[in-house]
Amino acid sequence: MTERPHRNFYGRLKGKHLKESQKGYLDADLAALSPGDVGWEANPERRPLDLDALFGGRDVWLEIGFGGGEHMLHQAARNPEVGIIGAEPYINGVAMLLGKLRRAEVDNVRIHPGDVRDLFDVLPDGSMSRAFLLYPDPWPKARHHRRRFVTAEHLEPLARVLRPRAEFRVATDIPDYVRQTLEEVPRHGFTWLAEGPEDWRAPWADWTRTRYEAKAVREGRRPHYLTFRRD
Repeated sequence: MTERPHRNFYGRLKGKHLKESQKGYLDADLAALSPGDVGWEANPERRPLDLDALFGGRDVWLEIGFGGGEHMLHQAARNPEVGIIGAEPYINGVAMLLGKLRRAEVDNVRIHPGDVRDLFDVLPDGSMSRAFLLYPDPWPKARHHRRRFVTAEHLEPLARVLRPRAEFRVATDIPDYVRQTLEEVPRHGFTWLAEGPEDWRAPWADWTRTRYEAKAVREGRRPHYLTFRRD
């Protein structure tokens, strides 16, 4: 049995209210969309997930903190030839995605409703061919910057589970998050692919605007789109 590490979790796990319909989605649909035994109680040995069995040998992408699931569902519908695993600890966001999935015709999505660090534990080395980090919690106060995703605690396991030359996309509207991302991500085995300003000012060709981005634009903040390659 692997010794369970101590991991502080910062952020909300649940909002003030879940609609009755959302409670129904969680009760009826979530278990069937599990990627496998991720939690420590179910998998204390930290056995790797069988992704070939899960997705039939397809390439697998990872979305870290999918919010309400708009982007994840968009990518799943656009790319039926890949499997997509999303990690999101905020249960209200998970319920929102489940509601959207009921109305969509996709079968290539799996959901981990929890800390992505637990998911990293059980993803095989080099198993992901793309990863997304879209509008992560900015933790704006300087004393909280260590809580951001773009720190060694998260970037080291992310680099391990991404295959060589895999793409890592980061979108944020916070200039200081851009600064920290550009400082930290290349230190952990990634190359920033920008050649000119349009490479971070313009969204990706297959982008869809999320509700977080819409709010940022309404409030006058400029989105930044950063693309890295796993070395």
